[in-house]
Amino acid sequence: MQCVTSIAFGPAELLHRLRARERGTAVSPVTHVERVPAQRGRAAPWPAWTDPAVRDAFAAQGIAAPWEHQAAAATLAREGTHVVLATGTASGKSLAYQLPALSTLAEDARATVLYLSPTKALAADQMRSLTRLGLDGVRPATYDGDTPREEREWIRQHSRFVLTNPDMLHHSLLPGHGRWGVFLRRLRYVVVDECHTYRGVFGSHVAHVLRRLRRATARYGASPTFVLASATSGDPAGSASRLTGLPVTAVTEDASPRGAVTFALWEPPLLESFADDAAPIRRSALRETADLLTDAVVAGTRTLAFVRSRRGAEVVAALARQSLNEVAPGLGERVAAYRGGYLREDRRAIERALLDGSLLGLASTNALELGVDVAGLDAVVICGYPGTRASLWQQAGRAGRAGGEALAVLVARDDPLDTYLVHHPEAVFGRPVEATVLDPANPYVLGPQLCCAASEAPLTDADLELFGPAAAEIVGRLVAEGALRRRPSGWYWTHRGRPEVDLRGTGGAPVAVVEAATGRLLGTVDHGSSHAMLHPGAVHLHQGVSYVVDDLDLEDAIALVHQEEPDWTTHARDVTNLSVVNVRSYVDAGPVGLFLGEVDVTNQVVSYQRRRLRTGEIIDTRPLDLPVRELRTVAVWFTVSPRALTAAGVEPGEFPGALHAAEHAGIGLLPLIATCDRWDIGGLSTANHADTEAPTVFVYDGHPGGAGFAERAYGTATAWLRATREAIASCVCEAGCPSCVQSPKCGNGNNPLNKEDAVKVLDIVLAALPDAD
Repeated sequence: MQCVTSIAFGPAELLHRLRARERGTAVSPVTHVERVPAQRGRAAPWPAWTDPAVRDAFAAQGIAAPWEHQAAAATLAREGTHVVLATGTASGKSLAYQLPALSTLAEDARATVLYLSPTKALAADQMRSLTRLGLDGVRPATYDGDTPREEREWIRQHSRFVLTNPDMLHHSLLPGHGRWGVFLRRLRYVVVDECHTYRGVFGSHVAHVLRRLRRATARYGASPTFVLASATSGDPAGSASRLTGLPVTAVTEDASPRGAVTFALWEPPLLESFADDAAPIRRSALRETADLLTDAVVAGTRTLAFVRSRRGAEVVAALARQSLNEVAPGLGERVAAYRGGYLREDRRAIERALLDGSLLGLASTNALELGVDVAGLDAVVICGYPGTRASLWQQAGRAGRAGGEALAVLVARDDPLDTYLVHHPEAVFGRPVEATVLDPANPYVLGPQLCCAASEAPLTDADLELFGPAAAEIVGRLVAEGALRRRPSGWYWTHRGRPEVDLRGTGGAPVAVVEAATGRLLGTVDHGSSHAMLHPGAVHLHQGVSYVVDDLDLEDAIALVHQEEPDWTTHARDVTNLSVVNVRSYVDAGPVGLFLGEVDVTNQVVSYQRRRLRTGEIIDTRPLDLPVRELRTVAVWFTVSPRALTAAGVEPGEFPGALHAAEHAGIGLLPLIATCDRWDIGGLSTANHADTEAPTVFVYDGHPGGAGFAERAYGTATAWLRATREAIASCVCEAGCPSCVQSPKCGNGNNPLNKEDAVKVLDIVLAALPDAD
């Protein structure tokens, strides 16, 4: 293995070295540098109720005393108050729930604790943390999909601190609550780690899984205290209350020490267009991130690059390895990719290599965003805005965990939101983080969850109160459909098997990616992405190796691939139709109407483009024969009268291009005000929609029943559309580009688009709508 001598560059010097590669450009890629000052820690004495053995175990790990926020949250939990600790990355949230939980386990030999995390990696990290403490009688154990069956019975019978995830709680523990009866009867604490990640449809499902857990523990005579840990977020107490259905007290003042952070906003330089009339194109954010990762590793700087997609993480790692091997053969081995879909042994090997320093650079999806302890990192490169300010600060906080200075760089993609943010740093650094959006009343979530609850034990009237005011109506509907049957003792599940409910809203079982020649399982892709990512002919990357899909069998959820290194990439194209089902709310603003309601969306991937790997040039478009997908969801939409458009100078022939451009930019900017990203939402625009009989732009949630994003857009429409208008108008391009109105997910190949007239459309809307959101 090639070794690199570590060079102690400070953040400023490292940033200077990274900028040096762009000396030939006329404009500096760094649009803004924010210096977040260091903060001194404020310690508190150990609470008087702390068990001496627990205190000594923490002291042996170098923890002389808790910070003030840790002691405050731990004491609230000890007193039986449901609490959420919402503080920054590396602020020691683990100790705040470990302290009361472990002290209780030490005092009561029968007590148990349940820990829930959104990812297996985070649970494994917590397991390592508990094991290092070396406390007798705790017997912590990880219970997830990777746990061998022979170990599961031992865990049920002997473990007193079980670490699992909502999926296992939903699929295994709650349906088999009879086998877990002793554990549930003795349950004192439920820890919900990184609770800000439970948003949208996933968060709405988890909210009901937690209500089912509360129902199950009550049947066994227990009433555990919920302790939640979150990144800093807007209204953490309200979000935690919606998630658990309980009153929750928030602790938000962070008293931990923090090293200074140099945070740079980085916009890749423009490339020369392929044709004189082509839209300007910026250097790929993936290539820019790979080059920054390469330079950081050459400088001996331990660096983590966050990339939005699984494919992107593979590309960045492959490009960095290639460049490093050109510098010194074998140096590329110090860089790897990390993402969901890897097999267990691959994930664990990469985690170990990162922890022991074998790896100097890692390109990861947000799988490592959460509280996995990756101490010793000096820098973080974030390839593209991760969708929320909460995630942005979580990712930036992965560096400098030991209290030293750190560098974070946000590399903008060629995307309206990213472009807006790197030129409006006040939107990144001058605002509080978002509130978590979830909707437990979503009927497409509540109905299946009530079926799950009824299959575990008959539903009673008291249970319906637990699941919220919409539960009674949904139960009546389920009885009419034959899913439930009413008897004097309650509502019963009528089928033999358990309900099949997908918590993560992916629409079905994950699709296995299998190498046809060997039968080797490479990994999985979620069902919802399979049409676009695993269609026949698609290029699929896995650990830096390129494969081409031969066949996609949706019925058996398997894609057969063969290894190949083509000089092209693939991009799926689709067609979408939408019809209005009902209107929940609307604003009549003269020539403009703003609406919120239910819609039916049909979508079909109909073809894919092959594009040259290095230039992006389109080689050809090939047809596909994939089934139509149907979705009933929630949308926000606005209409504009044709007369107002023509009066503003938009000719009727330009209506489609103007509305289409406004739709793309609106989708791109919605994550600025809602906890979503553009892949959570979809859109459609038309010069004359059959249901509205007017030029219309729709933006809809990409999940059955909605995820709360459209409601958020409707409630803050003026702020959302004003930012959209500014992003388009301030872009330096003449006719529209990926930085303003072109979309990477457009099923029509970004045609037609009219940037200038899109600004006029939004001017009309903003002039008509009331200013106050």
